Amino acid sequence: MSNYQRLANDLMHSLELSLPPIAIAFCDAPPASVPYFDGVVPAGCVFWQEAARRTFVTSTKDHELCSIGVHTHHMSQPSASQQNELQETLQAMSGLDYVRAEEVAAIPVVQREVTHVIYGPLIDFPVDPQVVLLFAHARQGLILSEAVARVDKGAPPAMGRPACAVIPQVLNHGYAAMSLGCCGARAYLDALSDSVALWAFPGSKLDHYCEEIAVLASANKVLTTFHRGRREDVESGKQPTVQQSLNRLSS
Repeated sequence: MSNYQRLANDLMHSLELSLPPIAIAFCDAPPASVPYFDGVVPAGCVFWQEAARRTFVTSTKDHELCSIGVHTHHMSQPSASQQNELQETLQAMSGLDYVRAEEVAAIPVVQREVTHVIYGPLIDFPVDPQVVLLFAHARQGLILSEAVARVDKGAPPAMGRPACAVIPQVLNHGYAAMSLGCCGARAYLDALSDSVALWAFPGSKLDHYCEEIAVLASANKVLTTFHRGRREDVESGKQPTVQQSLNRLSS
């Protein structure tokens, strides 16, 4: 079993994920064994959902309908039409007061120019992932936030629009982040339902996050049983001590 296969299995088991962990890597020359994406998507974030099922590589032309994603991912040699699309998109958003000039300037962008992006399930990813994505609901997010605080020594940022900005945020700074997505990503991705957020982790520290996630998932499970038992006892008229509630766990 490869290390990434083990980590992917650990994450699925600890968090009870609905979708497998997704890996992302940026490269100049993708492995010959990885096929190019063979479809058309309305936005780059759709690649995340596709990557839950298969591994593939994309280039700038595959992202061409997503001018924001081409910008945040610093895709190489964008066409003139893509640059025009970006300006028109930003003008439309500005007209709605959805985004302002100073907010656009603050959106994270991958620092180096990107030629290819590889997407796929972490469990059998062919290269070292630079970013790993998880789709997680609030209970899973609770465990993830606790694990991130231990590894990164601080609370993870909670990001909003655009959803794809979480990738350069993590890639550039080397710390995990959570994204609430954006209205576009939530329209394009079935996986990004109202109860789900996106979590991104730097691949270089994935084993450390996974170690803490496993510990905290187990602890949360035990403590949830503890608190539910106390609730039942109090609602039935009892006033249990902590020790009595702890004893209830083993009864």
